[in-house]
Amino acid sequence: MVHYQRYNQFKKGGDEEAGTLVFVLTNPGFYKRRRPKLFSFLLLSLISCSFILAPHFFGSSSAFSHLYSFGVQNEDLDGDMAVNAPLCSSISNGTICCDRSHHRTDICFMKGDVRTHSPSSSIFLYSSKIRNDFINAPSVIDDGEEEGNDEFQHEKVKPYTRKWETSVMDTIDELDLISKRATLGVHHACDVVHDVPAVFFSTGGYTGNVYHEFNDGIIPLYITSQHFNKKVVFVILEYHNWWVMKYGDILSHLSDYPAIDFSGDNRTHCFTEAIVGLRIHDELTVDSSLMSDNKSMVDFRNLLDKAYWPRIRGLIEDEEREAQEKKISLRPTSGSPLATRKRMKHHQPWRPKLVILSRNGSRAITSENLLVKAAEEIGFQVNILRPEKTTELAKIYRELNSSDVMIGVHGAAMTHFMFMKPGSVFIQVIPLGTDWAAETYYGEPAKKLGLKYMGYKIMPNESSLYDEYDKDDPVLRHPSSVNKKGWEYTKKIYLERQMVRLEFGRFRKRLVRAYNYITRLHRQSHLRRRQ
Repeated sequence: MVHYQRYNQFKKGGDEEAGTLVFVLTNPGFYKRRRPKLFSFLLLSLISCSFILAPHFFGSSSAFSHLYSFGVQNEDLDGDMAVNAPLCSSISNGTICCDRSHHRTDICFMKGDVRTHSPSSSIFLYSSKIRNDFINAPSVIDDGEEEGNDEFQHEKVKPYTRKWETSVMDTIDELDLISKRATLGVHHACDVVHDVPAVFFSTGGYTGNVYHEFNDGIIPLYITSQHFNKKVVFVILEYHNWWVMKYGDILSHLSDYPAIDFSGDNRTHCFTEAIVGLRIHDELTVDSSLMSDNKSMVDFRNLLDKAYWPRIRGLIEDEEREAQEKKISLRPTSGSPLATRKRMKHHQPWRPKLVILSRNGSRAITSENLLVKAAEEIGFQVNILRPEKTTELAKIYRELNSSDVMIGVHGAAMTHFMFMKPGSVFIQVIPLGTDWAAETYYGEPAKKLGLKYMGYKIMPNESSLYDEYDKDDPVLRHPSSVNKKGWEYTKKIYLERQMVRLEFGRFRKRLVRAYNYITRLHRQSHLRRRQ
């Protein structure tokens, strides 16, 4: 009987020689069959291992690819032994290394002769090495004929960051990552040769919801690719033209190259390195402790600033041009009402700007006009923002970037808190039954960005559900017990059928706190400028 033992060296960052060495030492029959060559084989294997392990003993080398330069938490270590260890950091050419340890995502690394084959949803990695662990299996080649080839490794991955959510992952296209022997005439020729790495990811799933577009896509893309300094090509599965246009300003600050539609482009694209899948840390978060260069959410927001300001400057120039044209056509005299209003506006004292993110339909604030009035009485300059799916992100960014306070009811639009400057105030109105989601998805991430977060949990009488249920009904008194029944109950009752009617005597306290906080910061800033 053959005793074959082979550790998952790919997850530990090893190489095929390391796996072969384990095989030799645990297989008694090997000695009898190959005694004459045993010494030479062991010597070569040990030398190979020494090269593989050298980075661990002598530190990292600039010769190792920058593809694997970001760190991830090694969850196998406890207490003081926990370190930021870059998994797959020492893989050699011709190797596929997959990290499947995270509950949110799988991510695989390929290094060597990497070639796409979109008709078969495959990415091939060709190697000239002679390996003893291949699997003889048919593989599809350009002309569609099957031909037996030496297949070393075969991994499957769905490059989307909601791994635990089976229902949505079932809709994501799967990729086959295949490492095989490079045989003359078998592997398909390169149509496009790239001299920079590739990152493969999907824009399927929940794409279409702004929260998921940032949380599941844009932020993980930043985490995974920012260290390339734009020298990277994005290859997109389930490619949407509208998505590329909507986020084009951000993509252009992460990559110098046009994105590739994996399914729509049947050409063979060749790379020397590839990442398949994206890293994700937490909800709308960049965890600096997991980034090799200590990047954080503030750095991500700085990227948004760079991405959107060219467009914002264009909008400002257009407005100034229109204003100048109107000024020339009107030409008010010094005593006219228009001139008087302009002088009064010029001498108005500073007022903090408050933006209300207005909702239509479920979870809307029914008395929004009263909210505006209450805020203005306190001293705010109030703007109402009603973003639509087609609203330019640069326009939303401009409005919120210049605001001091943002108010909104829990929902996907709260994702736009990322457009506010650190130090601004974010007041999230939390309807019944949404406490956990509101704090987890928006409250905690807002604090990490440096915002002053103020959650406002409405009372039962501030919900339209108060008119539908008895005052002692669990829907009003114990929403958590209703949520335990399942997502469908939460969605149907609390998300789709609930309106918010603020009790302004109570809510006014939040407005006053926000006003005092912002005016104090303004005074401090003004004093610093005068010193």
